[in-house]
Amino acid sequence: MKVTINDVAKYAGVSIKTVSRVTNCEPSVKQATIDKVNEAIKFLNYQPNLAARNLAGTKSYVIGFIYDNPNAYYIIDMQNGILSACKDQGYELLIHPCNAKSANICEELTTMVKHARLAGLVLTPPLSEDPDILKALDAIEANYVRIIAGEQAGAEPGLTVLVNDRHGAVAITQHLIDLGHKDIAFLSGDHHHESTKERLAGYRQALKENRLPINEANIIEGQYSFESGVEGANKLIGLEHRPTAIVACNDEIAAGALFAARLAGLDIPADLSIVGFEDSPFSRQTWPKLTTVHQPNERIAQIATELLIAKRREQHPVMSRVFTPEPVIRDSSAIPKG
Repeated sequence: MKVTINDVAKYAGVSIKTVSRVTNCEPSVKQATIDKVNEAIKFLNYQPNLAARNLAGTKSYVIGFIYDNPNAYYIIDMQNGILSACKDQGYELLIHPCNAKSANICEELTTMVKHARLAGLVLTPPLSEDPDILKALDAIEANYVRIIAGEQAGAEPGLTVLVNDRHGAVAITQHLIDLGHKDIAFLSGDHHHESTKERLAGYRQALKENRLPINEANIIEGQYSFESGVEGANKLIGLEHRPTAIVACNDEIAAGALFAARLAGLDIPADLSIVGFEDSPFSRQTWPKLTTVHQPNERIAQIATELLIAKRREQHPVMSRVFTPEPVIRDSSAIPKG
């Protein structure tokens, strides 16, 4: 026989409304009452019907995860982080992949928010960095949190979780410089991502601070993909004066570069050092394993969702958080020959 909210209320000795307030994580409920209701829920193995609650109530308990990113590992980490926060807070998760370059993207997102009655949105790059999308969501008073690249939040209001990509790029480039590399190349990701711009800026900053020349021929445009890493590395390998090290804009690009270099007969890292960014599974699946920059995507997504739900409950959360990626030194970087 299925356990109902009435059974929980009777076992805990409280009203049905009190059980509802506890399961909805509403404020102003005494801790002793919360403990008593949760004990009853656990003992009776009560499973609230979240979908029915969302339809019947005046409030929504569904968080939307909106993304346009080809990296499956990034998406899985983000999804797991959001889902963890949703489970802890009594919310459900709706996942919506989309094309950020679509002419109808603003209409698509606003329509989805209205029809799904979303409690809030977690926006990831490049959607979180598109002013037209933000303007459209503001027009319908949508609740959202942005995950973006940057060192500090801008003047505009709203929840923001920032990733200091520039710091990470400076640190990983400095690692190569400290090893003795002076001719360091950069393989770029998609330029409509702010993370690409910030990582490239960090690479340039590190070279400038160490008074090393910036060779524009060593900066190769590309996309966040393995194939782009292969193509970019082949261009660099074909140069008359091949660089001794490569900073790749993410681990997938770095893995592609490593693959191309080994096909060309180069020893990694003796002939060429290659480093990545994000510390994704790509960095641990290559041989040798990639030196990279650790970016805790799952934790970033969890914090972003917690801020979003806290705002929804009018709990006055902090408006921004900053994550600072740091290098993880493995086997793909070493002192250059000669």
